[in-house]
Amino acid sequence: MDVLRPPLINIDGRIYRRNIVKEEHYEEEDVSYLGPSESEEFPEDESCDSHFIQQTDKGYRCAVDLPSVLYKYIIGKKGETRRRLEFDTKTSINIPKQGVEGQIVITGAKKAAVSSALTRIEVLVESFRKKQPFTHFLSFPLNNPKIQAGFQRFKDDVLQRCSQDHGVEESIFQNPAKLHLTVGTLTLLNDLEVRKACEHLQECQSFIRDITEGKPVLLDVTGIEYMNDDPAMVDVLYAKVNVKDGSDKLQMIADRLVEHFVSAGLMIREWDRVKLHGTVMNTLFRKDSTVEDAGGTGRQTLSEREAFDARNILKTFGHHSFGEFELNNVHLSQRYSTDCTGYYTSAGSINFS
Repeated sequence: MDVLRPPLINIDGRIYRRNIVKEEHYEEEDVSYLGPSESEEFPEDESCDSHFIQQTDKGYRCAVDLPSVLYKYIIGKKGETRRRLEFDTKTSINIPKQGVEGQIVITGAKKAAVSSALTRIEVLVESFRKKQPFTHFLSFPLNNPKIQAGFQRFKDDVLQRCSQDHGVEESIFQNPAKLHLTVGTLTLLNDLEVRKACEHLQECQSFIRDITEGKPVLLDVTGIEYMNDDPAMVDVLYAKVNVKDGSDKLQMIADRLVEHFVSAGLMIREWDRVKLHGTVMNTLFRKDSTVEDAGGTGRQTLSEREAFDARNILKTFGHHSFGEFELNNVHLSQRYSTDCTGYYTSAGSINFS
C-alpha cells in the first residue's frame, strides 16, 4: 500500500482511510476518519441512519446484528482492536462470546460517539466480509430431464471419442443433477442474513413477471464454449443457452437480479453484465485418487488444477444440442449442500408465472 495514497472509503459523505496492519493470523484493518479530530467533541450531526440509536438514562445505546464469524475482526488480537475503537470513540462495545449469535451493543455518553463507533465497526466488518468464501448463489436451474439426457449423451460421446486427449476424464464433468446457470454469488453468514436474502428475492418477483409476462421462458441449450484463450488448455467448458424466441428476457432478468442484490448490499458486482453459462466440464471437479483432502474427495484446488485439451471436443461437439425446456424459476441455493434430488439445497425460490 502507498502510504501517501491510502485506500479510501466513502460512507454517507464521510471519507475514511483504511490502514492495513499485518497480524499473525489475519490482517487487521484500522479505519480512520479523515474529518475533524475525533479527540475533539463529536459533531452532533454525525448519526447513522441504518440503525436506531436509543437514548437511555446513562447516555445512548445501539444494538447491531452481526454474524458471529465476524466477531474476531472487531475484537482483534488479544482484544486490541476493540480497545482502540472504544478509546477513539469514547464508547463501550459489548460483543457476545465467539460462536454465539447475538447483538453487538455500543453504549456511550454522546449519540455521535455511538454513531462513530458503529460506522467504524461496519467499515471494518465489510472489509473482512469480502474475504469470506461465498456460501449461496442465485441460479437458473438446468436440471430438467430433457437437458440432463442431452448432457449424458454429450458426456458419453466425449469419453468415447476424446478420452485420449490430455486431461479429459470422467471426474471433470458436471453432475447432471446440478446443472444450472449462475446469476451471482452471496456470502450469507447466519440464518438472519439468509432470511434477508430470501425476502429480497421475493421482492424481485414483480419485475420478473413484468419481463416474462407471467409465462415460463422457453430455452434452447445448444453449443459449447470455453472460458480462456487457449482451447488446448481449458479449465471450464460450458453450454450456451439462448431464449428460443430470440429475446433477451433471460439476460434482463439476470442483470436486474444482480442490480437488486448489489443495491441491498448482499452481492458484489463483478461484471457489467451477467455471463450466463451452464458449466458442463470444470477442472476443479477433477479427482486425484492419490490425494485425500479433508473431505476425502481428492478434488484439486485452484493452484493445482490441471487443464484439459478441448480442441477435439469443440470441433466434434461444438453444436451439440442438449435440448429445449421451459424455465420457470430462479433459486437461491446453498453452496455444497444438496437435497434428496441431488440438486443444490434451495434456501428460497420464485416462479416466473
